[in-house]
Amino acid sequence: MSQSSQEPQAITPSAEHDPKVFEYHNPAGGWGALMSVGKHLLHSRSPALNARSLFKLNQPDGFDCPGCAWGDPEHGSSFEFCENGVKAVTWEATAKRVTRDFFARHSVSELKTWDDYRLEDQGRLVEPMRYNAETDHYEPIAWEAALDLIAAELKALPTPDDGIFYTSGKAGNESAYVFQLLARLYGTNNLPDCSNMCHEASGVALNAALGIGKGSARLEDFEKAEAIFVFGQNPGTNHPRMLGVLREAAERGANIVTFNTLKERGLEKFADPQKPFEMLHNGSHRISSHYFRPKLGGDMAVVRGMAKALFERDAAGEDVLDHAFMAEHTVHLDAYRARVEATEWASLEAQSGLSKREMEEAAELYARSKASIACWAMGITQHKHSVATIREIVNLLMLRGNLGKPGAGTSPVRGHSNVQGDRTMGIFEKPSKALLDALEKRYGRPMPREFGVDSVAAVEAMRDAPGKVFIGLAGNFTRAISDSVVTERAMANCRLTAFISTKLNRSHLITGDQALILPCLGRSEIDRNAAGKSQLITVEDSMSMVHGSAGINKPADKSLRSEISILTGIAERLFADDPLASDLVDWAAMREDYDVIRDHIADVIPGFVDFNQRVRKPRGFWLVNPAYELRFPTASGKAEFSDTELPEEVMHQRLAARDGWLTLQTMRSHDQYNTTVYGYNDRYRGIENGRQVIFLNQDDIARLGFEAGQWVDLIGESEDGVTRRVDGFKIVAYDTPQGCAAAYYPETNPLIPLDHKGDFSHTPASKSIAVKLQASTRLA
Repeated sequence: MSQSSQEPQAITPSAEHDPKVFEYHNPAGGWGALMSVGKHLLHSRSPALNARSLFKLNQPDGFDCPGCAWGDPEHGSSFEFCENGVKAVTWEATAKRVTRDFFARHSVSELKTWDDYRLEDQGRLVEPMRYNAETDHYEPIAWEAALDLIAAELKALPTPDDGIFYTSGKAGNESAYVFQLLARLYGTNNLPDCSNMCHEASGVALNAALGIGKGSARLEDFEKAEAIFVFGQNPGTNHPRMLGVLREAAERGANIVTFNTLKERGLEKFADPQKPFEMLHNGSHRISSHYFRPKLGGDMAVVRGMAKALFERDAAGEDVLDHAFMAEHTVHLDAYRARVEATEWASLEAQSGLSKREMEEAAELYARSKASIACWAMGITQHKHSVATIREIVNLLMLRGNLGKPGAGTSPVRGHSNVQGDRTMGIFEKPSKALLDALEKRYGRPMPREFGVDSVAAVEAMRDAPGKVFIGLAGNFTRAISDSVVTERAMANCRLTAFISTKLNRSHLITGDQALILPCLGRSEIDRNAAGKSQLITVEDSMSMVHGSAGINKPADKSLRSEISILTGIAERLFADDPLASDLVDWAAMREDYDVIRDHIADVIPGFVDFNQRVRKPRGFWLVNPAYELRFPTASGKAEFSDTELPEEVMHQRLAARDGWLTLQTMRSHDQYNTTVYGYNDRYRGIENGRQVIFLNQDDIARLGFEAGQWVDLIGESEDGVTRRVDGFKIVAYDTPQGCAAAYYPETNPLIPLDHKGDFSHTPASKSIAVKLQASTRLA
């Protein structure tokens, strides 16, 4: 029987991983970070090679970190890396290898029971593999045969819209451009990506408010801001280099005002490992000057409360609003003001979880600042009303003219290293008319105009209409998306699944009728063309800086191909019988010289004129953000206030009337980046040797009749007939508001219904999940 017809199997953490809980009193960073660096260097089995690699990490003559998208300073040091950057590099540059012998020893059914850490820890993939359903094992396949198979299956589809082309933010600009070009010449806009699951709400909201879906604040603005407002973000784990920037701002007297449900050590105090004196004296510096803890989903109410306080003070004659800025550069202020003034303080308190006094205090901090930046991450973007919340944050910035001036602006801090660049390159299921027009002009061929599927819609399409071909450019789709059991069943409906990857992950084990694993070069490795020339790729960070990246390490195996080599190989075969398409693009030339791809990009994508010359300058170049220059490409030509009504109730309010239910947020541990798990510890939250934990308020533990340390099972919503549960989680008492719980993903993704997603963004609402607990049969 084919594996694709079987039910998804449970992932079983090793029995020895019984989470231990301890009190963590030290700052973020410091000696703990240095010891972690050493541990991961040794674990890679290539400590000398990786130590050398770190000195080229985020350097103009080196390679970009495969971790987060935080920007690089214009004049950096020799140590432009953080603890989690070290984990990302050593994880990729490990000496461990996954060979054909490994796949011969382990069936896919067995591998499905392994957890995420154990799968990826086996090492680097080294040759193409094809799934054999009769033996339930992956077996070697020649590169040419693998590429032939993909092209043949795409050609055999009834319609190009039965092809799904998924991209992770790890792919560089050149790979992303080639991938979207391949898909659109083939005839579809089915280009879902990881942004659909993370920051889609930011793009939707910012485009509506300001006309561009990117942040307007530059890295140097953090040096000039008088106040930095941080919403729903944990930089200590997710963007550790940001802590150094926040610390410098705090040292010069800027207020760092944090709104976060959990108390996070990285937002409280930080010890910089690059400061020898501080390390010797075990010192640290505070990060947040003020720390507010709204309930999950309450941030929109918090920001509206701040605006209400400002309007009340303005009505009393205080000079707290920038009326000149708003009159010249904005529209719809009156409607927004009326909406805010009509909102009762009692409603704001009930939804936010903060008191009127706390919201007025936050408003005072904002009113006192002459230049403010607002930052946010997935604590904001993964709710049903995320777009409305981000519009509210932009409203707040406009009230005091905090756009288009030094030290001010919007700063959505994105996750994976090139997720923003991939979108710039056209990885989007809803392409603009301008992009399609530019592609048609460049290639002389009509482009598909019907929108494609995003990540959630891709699962729905595979679930409801079997026979799709799914191609994944990097990433771990089935572990990143919500409703894991539903997703895996949907993926198994495919005719073919093919993943371009560096390491083994769960998605490779969820096979269609046919399945391929295509191993590729990593970011840290030298990419040479046939003539021996080292190739350069490019990435775009969260601040819209585009810069080059060239690997320095010998490839893990001589048989590995680059992402671009694989993609152009597919394209050559796919369009071999289409002379017109073959004449449009010289795929071989693209493969042999990435400068050719960048010339194509310069012809099509705005802001990339003279791309090849500009990207070779140290630190690259900035893609101009019109909002930074007070130009707003909106329908009105101005920045637009939003007067969206508050949600009638958010999840924690709805569940208050349901006995025993809590609002759960999924999150990363400190030994994790996205779906990649580097270990079983979460140092800053006091967790060691395990991931099956749920963080609860002590009063909730007592109210529900449990005890800290007890094992429980988590039960999710099942009104649609789908049973959603994950078993065997240890209760950890933690400083979080009543009614609000937290646990790690992807272990808890099975609890998120596929249709539980953001309005307008369709991002899984992973920060507001309804769950109840029941005593587990697992023994402590």
